[in-house]
Amino acid sequence: MATVLVDAENVRRSLWPNMPGEELVERSAAWGEQEGHDVQVVWEGSESGDDQIARLAKELEPPVWVVTSDRGLQDRVRDNAERIIGGGSFARELRRT
Repeated sequence: MATVLVDAENVRRSLWPNMPGEELVERSAAWGEQEGHDVQVVWEGSESGDDQIARLAKELEPPVWVVTSDRGLQDRVRDNAERIIGGGSFARELRRT
């Protein structure tokens, strides 16, 4: 089982029309349950979503996967993420399931 960190705004905006936030959360949870992964959808908060994901990728026990198409964030997590999944492909997978 991996911890999957989802860059919420990046993923929901990767489809047209944009995926509503509630739909992203619900579909991500269902995907995680089906695939056997712990999914954490990360939103902006007291720190940016990117900063939260980069920090969590370092702090969490492996394996950690990161879902984002943000190249800057991908570079930041590359050493700590076992797998990086593109936001658009993840969003399309969610809509298929």
